[in-house]
Amino acid sequence: MKQKLIVVCGPTASGKTELAVSLAELFDGEVVSADSMQIYKDISIATAKPSSEEMRGIRHHMIDILNLSEKFSVADYVRLAGECIDDIASRGKIPVVCGGTGLYISSLINGISFDETCSSTELREELGRLAEEKGGEYLLGILREFDPESADRLHPNNLTRIIRAIEVYKISGVTMTEMNKLSQKESLYDPVMIGLNYSDRELLYDRVNSRVDKMLEMGLLEEAKMVLSQENVATAGQAIGYKEFKPYFAGEKSIEECIDSVKQDSRRYAKRQLTWFRRDKRIKWIYRDKISSGESELFIASEIIRREGILLKH
Repeated sequence: MKQKLIVVCGPTASGKTELAVSLAELFDGEVVSADSMQIYKDISIATAKPSSEEMRGIRHHMIDILNLSEKFSVADYVRLAGECIDDIASRGKIPVVCGGTGLYISSLINGISFDETCSSTELREELGRLAEEKGGEYLLGILREFDPESADRLHPNNLTRIIRAIEVYKISGVTMTEMNKLSQKESLYDPVMIGLNYSDRELLYDRVNSRVDKMLEMGLLEEAKMVLSQENVATAGQAIGYKEFKPYFAGEKSIEECIDSVKQDSRRYAKRQLTWFRRDKRIKWIYRDKISSGESELFIASEIIRREGILLKH
């Protein structure tokens, strides 16, 4: 029997946290975060980390587990989130996976099918230009530094495979050699997947813009200054809401220009998230602007989940 679990996913600012907590209350569950930035301590505003009030007494896992300087891979997430799910299930509760990091969710529930999910057009183009300038042997040397087994298997002229192996490692933190072993696993889970979105994209973008304004009121600028002033925070420092303020702190752009950049990057991120999640046909989408009066996303989601055999809390 595969472990039943609830997944709440979708773009940023769509209302995932509220729904996940409410579902955890209804189905006697605990939340497992699937957010690549909420894992870090000391950064709460830009990452939209849920407050204790928003958690409403529901236990949350995979939040505040790393220092800003620590590295973290997709494989690390799958392993640790899997341990959390096992712990939750062992106590007779339902795991509710909630977040917008598609790579984390896909890798967790699909038995780590990394090779299908690790993709970056920008990185491939960058590596392609590097290959044109310096040749296949040079790229093979880069690959050999972290994955000598793959490097030994590949010919310098096989640029497609070399670039792919580098791409996978840069995105996931897992070598192609390790990935080929991991991806052979069968999924341990039977997920009921709920996606939140708006049929009118502008409504979602308005929510994104409003969220940024609220973050600024909460002290986003001070948090960004703290993060960017530290060394060895490469991953956290790239979070939307921090890197956009670098030109402001350097005296190169006005605060208004940088705020506009945060909003624009957040909207673009929401679009990328939707592109990712739409690949998964198991997701049952709830469009919040299409909900009839007298209903709610909680009611619709709970009905979907009950039909999949997960029982309400007694």
